[in-house]
Amino acid sequence: MNNSTLIQYLPIAIMFLIAVAFVVVTMVASHLLGPKKYSKVKYNVFECGVHSEGNARNPFAVKYFLTALLFVLFDVEVIFMYPWATNFKELGLFGVIEVLTFSLLLLVGLYYLLKKDVLNIRD
Repeated sequence: MNNSTLIQYLPIAIMFLIAVAFVVVTMVASHLLGPKKYSKVKYNVFECGVHSEGNARNPFAVKYFLTALLFVLFDVEVIFMYPWATNFKELGLFGVIEVLTFSLLLLVGLYYLLKKDVLNIRD
């Protein structure tokens, strides 16, 4: 690589250094400026405003995990439509057919999930 090519990467390197410096400065500042009060109450387990009770290893319905996984799956699939939307005019009819096929496959998957009653978590 010649020198002019390396200069093109200089803004990226500067932004990377600024990001790393920001992380280091905020971590050090929070450690130095933060309160240091040690007590038994501070180290008690506390989650989402509710005190924990019993064993954390008790099983619970897998459908909660399944619902979250399906949300992430369909959410990520929608992200794949962004490149199509940005190149809509260049892709033309072929792009429209591809996105319609993709959307149809997503709808078939959603129909399958609804028929299997996967999204009903009242069990």
